[in-house]
Amino acid sequence: MKEHKESPLRYLTFQSFEQFEWMTHLFTTRHGGCSSNEFSTLNLSFTRGDNPECVLENYSRVASALGGGITEIVCSDQTHTDHIRIVTKDDCGKGVIRQRDYTDIDGLITNEPGVTLACFFADCVPVYLVDPVHRVVGLCHSGWRGTKLKISAKMLQKMNELYGTNPTEVYAGIGPCICGNCYEIGNDVAKEFMEFSFADEILQKTDEEHYHLDLVKTNEKILLQAGVLKEKIELPGICTCCNPEFLFSHRASHGKRGNLGAFIRIKP
Repeated sequence: MKEHKESPLRYLTFQSFEQFEWMTHLFTTRHGGCSSNEFSTLNLSFTRGDNPECVLENYSRVASALGGGITEIVCSDQTHTDHIRIVTKDDCGKGVIRQRDYTDIDGLITNEPGVTLACFFADCVPVYLVDPVHRVVGLCHSGWRGTKLKISAKMLQKMNELYGTNPTEVYAGIGPCICGNCYEIGNDVAKEFMEFSFADEILQKTDEEHYHLDLVKTNEKILLQAGVLKEKIELPGICTCCNPEFLFSHRASHGKRGNLGAFIRIKP
């Protein structure tokens, strides 16, 4: 991913998406906001105890970097499901300046100009999907449960059903998340992934009770099996847990942290 330093923000983008002038996107870092303490400085969560005015200002700064406003943003309601919402302009502002009238949504899809999709992270996997032929974009939150449920593949299926998206034409980006070396899990979670055909590539046993799970590789494999071409999948190249001063990490901070944001917008 490519780092941008634009006062006051520092954020990341996928270089493979730069060719698409009809959309913008970014992934936030900890830097460029106005929050303090464990939320320092670009926290995007209203529910972790931060000052709501600071969070709203943080959203405004991100929206400005995207070339839009906070009234365009539509937020997920993440509960580690594989539930997907088709977003329209009627949803704009929900989760930021309006109450959401939906729950349990970990994936968002839209083809409407003037809409910004937003999901949130602090170790889990962000997956961006761009269909440049039909001008459809998707964004999902894929923690271990969402990854087990193959939410990104279900997003592609939904895009195909509604818009005619061909997975071979899709560009995908896997955003910053916890790396395999940092993500230690117990046998109970490991068993959830042992049925995957590529289990040997994503699980590494560390002792009798623990494994390391590579969520980046797992999500890449899921996208490949769904038909996305390898050359059209961009990987993060950075771990949240290894870089807690740059990115919020739930595991590294023992839960004392803010939220990072993944955003993708179709220009009006």
